[in-house]
Amino acid sequence: MPMPPDDPGDADPGLARERTRLAWARTALGFAAVGAVILKEEPAAGAIVMITAPLIWALGRLVIRPAARPGLLARRLLLVTATVVTVAGVALVIALVARAPASLSQLLRHG
Repeated sequence: MPMPPDDPGDADPGLARERTRLAWARTALGFAAVGAVILKEEPAAGAIVMITAPLIWALGRLVIRPAARPGLLARRLLLVTATVVTVAGVALVIALVARAPASLSQLLRHG
């Protein structure tokens, strides 16, 4: 019979860490796919989005790894928060600066 962990925080009910790791990987894969699509029309914007994919994957690996020191977890979460805010800001700037189609019919013809 398996021994229960000494610390209740060590238990991983419902494989939460594994699901979180998969969610980060799925998000990184999504960024890579969207970046590839954007790359066809706007090479600079597509490259920026594609470059963020491995960064997102690496951040996910960093976050789910247990912290060895107590203050390390808070710094990791601050790093993830700052990165997410930065990526969102860059995406907002790209969305505002990128040329938009004049109409829906132009958008549908273009794609």
